Amino acid sequence: MTLGEIAILMQERDRRYAEVDQEREKALKIKEEADRNALVLAREIQTYKDEKANELREQISGERGLYVTKSELASVAENARAERAAIAAKLEAQINPILTFMASQQGTQVGKGTQQTFFLVIVPGLIVALIVIAKALGVF
Repeated sequence: MTLGEIAILMQERDRRYAEVDQEREKALKIKEEADRNALVLAREIQTYKDEKANELREQISGERGLYVTKSELASVAENARAERAAIAAKLEAQINPILTFMASQQGTQVGKGTQQTFFLVIVPGLIVALIVIAKALGVF
C-alpha cells in the first residue's frame, strides 16, 4: 500500500468514527428526552394513583357513618323491649276489669268450672289476638 492509499483509508476511518460519534450523540439526546418523558409520565401516573387513593379514602370515610354500630343496635333493641313491656302492661290493665267482671258474674260452682275453661281457652285466645293486633300495629 502506498502512502496515499493509507491516507485515504485513514480519512475514511476518521469519517466513519465521526459519523458514529454523531449517531451516538443523537441516540444520547433521544435517550435523555425519553428519560425526561418517562419521568413526567411516572409523575402523572403517581398523581393519578394518589387522587384515586384519596377518593377511595374519602368514600370509605363517608360510608363509615352509614352503618349501625353494635351499641346503637343494642340500644334500639332495648327500647323496643321496653315499649313491648309497656304495651303488655297496658293491655293487661285493660283486660283485668273484664276478667274481674266476668268472674263476679259466675256462680260459685259453675263459676269455678267456667273460670277454668276461661283461663284454659279464652285467655290464651285473647293473648294470641292481642299479639296479632300488636304485630299489625308494628309493635313487635
